[in-house]
Amino acid sequence: MATLSSLLVLSFFLPTIVSTPNRDSIDEFNTLSPIPSYLAKSPKNVDMNTIDSCWRAQTNWASNRQSLADCAVGFGKDAIGGKYGDIYEVTDPSDDPINPKPGTLRYGAIQTQPLWITFANDMVITLKNELMVNSYKTIDGRGANVEIANGPCITIQGVSHVILHGISIHDCKPGKAGMVRSTTEHVGYREGSDGDAISIFASSNLWIDHCFLARCTDGLIDVIHASTAITISNNYFTQHDKVMLLGHSDEYRADRIMKVTVAFNRFASGLVERMPRVRFGYAHVVNNWYDEWLMYAIGGSADPTIFSEGNYFMASNDPAAKQVTKRETSENWNSWKWRTLGDEFLNGAYFVPSGYGSCTPLYSSAQSFIAAEASTVPLLTFNAGPLNCVVN
Repeated sequence: MATLSSLLVLSFFLPTIVSTPNRDSIDEFNTLSPIPSYLAKSPKNVDMNTIDSCWRAQTNWASNRQSLADCAVGFGKDAIGGKYGDIYEVTDPSDDPINPKPGTLRYGAIQTQPLWITFANDMVITLKNELMVNSYKTIDGRGANVEIANGPCITIQGVSHVILHGISIHDCKPGKAGMVRSTTEHVGYREGSDGDAISIFASSNLWIDHCFLARCTDGLIDVIHASTAITISNNYFTQHDKVMLLGHSDEYRADRIMKVTVAFNRFASGLVERMPRVRFGYAHVVNNWYDEWLMYAIGGSADPTIFSEGNYFMASNDPAAKQVTKRETSENWNSWKWRTLGDEFLNGAYFVPSGYGSCTPLYSSAQSFIAAEASTVPLLTFNAGPLNCVVN
């Protein structure tokens, strides 16, 4: 991992430039097709990033699916999901939030033992209420086109060791108040979900990889209530306003323990802000491709530490949407540690740094990886989102 040398306090800061996005651009999200044509592209003959090269180069990956759990990097490296459990195959796209049937996604997700969940065929799952995912679960969509869409979506609450891979989560709606089963032994009253694609509460050791996320009622990924040890990688984000929130509120100081790696993602067309927005804690934002945000790309509000490394920032032609960064505060932010190292800025994009001293991620040897050159990021993120993996 590249490191930063000791830096002097920065005495000069560029002015903040933020515009309000065109509302027509946001409303346009709902008129677009559910799954864009990028899913039809071939994943072959493209340079692989350090995560993908771990498993995609193995021709027998389908007969050894659980080896995927060894391939994460960053703070979520230790997420093992259902590595040591049985394979559970989803055969039925129906849903019952209280008494789920065997063969459905919810039935597998609530089990207490480790499970590696796969899908028998292509399916669209419209949940009747939020899906509560239990600890030690992997939801692995490789080999099928799996969509969770047009209803409430995924909640990860008070659990650990969850992997979500290769699924499309889009057009999520708020869940209704009512009873929802979270384990085989427990059915509890839920007050209703907000309409996020993935909501993470008080959970740890999580990895979200190669998913497609778009057009939800609230956020695409929310990480709150002292969740930590998370990697968000190789995902394709598009057609949404508030993309990724790290931190519950500016008053919830328990989120200071939060450590999140955001790597190799494609932040594509029609995104407005929060890629991510960080309230507290630490975010390593590395080797992502940002394409014409409508307001800003990376933001924060409560003295977070943000290390932006080797990203590829392409600004739009809007002269008021060139700045990568935004501080959501009326207080003095000059001491906040926000750094850029090896980023590439195109079409007038620029990053406003602040603070002093090193902010290199303190990864363990297992978590650590070498950031690629920013110029290679379009190739390394070319296959972001679910892959057309053929099961041999």
